[in-house]
Amino acid sequence: MSIRVDLDVMMARRKMRLKDLAALVGITEANLSVLKTGKAKAIRFSTLEKLCEILACQPGDILV
Repeated sequence: MSIRVDLDVMMARRKMRLKDLAALVGITEANLSVLKTGKAKAIRFSTLEKLCEILACQPGDILV
């Protein structure tokens, strides 16, 4: 069993660009890209919380 990040799906639903989301969350585009492509090994709860706040979703909508 593995955890998959579906951030790109949620971004598409909200019509949010990587650059804009990174600025709103307060992380670099490179770090957000790593998360979006599923290559990240970890995510801070504060980052996950901010992503959910901005995208108006729950952690289960992003992490599968």
